[in-house]
Amino acid sequence: MNDKIETALKYYNQQRQSILDTVNGNSSLTADQIIHFGEEMSILEYKITALEVAKEN
Repeated sequence: MNDKIETALKYYNQQRQSILDTVNGNSSLTADQIIHFGEEMSILEYKITALEVAKEN
């Protein structure tokens, strides 16, 4: 089970880094795009936190 959690954590952390790179590397994002990326980041952070808690238990 820990292997599946580790795999999922790696995947979600890669997705998180991709969003960060996109936002930080683009100075012409619209407000709607920034909000969209923020929402996506929020979802990823929730999933990452849940997986880390599951990993500890």
